[in-house]
Amino acid sequence: MEVKARLRYLRIAPRKVRLVADQLRGETVAKSKGFLNFTVKGANQPLLKLLDSAVANAKNNFDLEESNLYISEVTVDEGPKIKRWMPRARGSASPIQKKTSHITLTLKEIKETKKTAKKKDKVEVTSVSDPEEIKDINSRKKRREEDLSIKPKKEISGKKIFRRKSI
Repeated sequence: MEVKARLRYLRIAPRKVRLVADQLRGETVAKSKGFLNFTVKGANQPLLKLLDSAVANAKNNFDLEESNLYISEVTVDEGPKIKRWMPRARGSASPIQKKTSHITLTLKEIKETKKTAKKKDKVEVTSVSDPEEIKDINSRKKRREEDLSIKPKKEISGKKIFRRKSI
């Protein structure tokens, strides 16, 4: 069972995040958390938060145990660059690129357990024997759709009037 978590638009350059992310690949969750707690790089806190999020996804959505998980894949991709300018001598300017990262973390099970599907809401099914009941249900659906539909704006006759807010 694969569990994924994504962190997008992190304001740290991908090259710096990869230094920490490369150390996590193939390690168990407990060992990775210990490593991230004692790392002195700037990317350790966002990666620790992402790892905690992935473990929470595994527990809540798939009923997996934290002790049975390891980090199978960590990818650090480049996000959009924020472009700024730094004033220089003689009225010139040099560009500055503030880089961002997209991180994807994938957890897998060490020992395969019984796969459980994601929890889904139950759909209520009713049996109808009388055709009058079907008409009644359809009319209720139409009324509900009419209540939810957007009503047209009132048309103003004559000259157009400037208004800051719509009617």
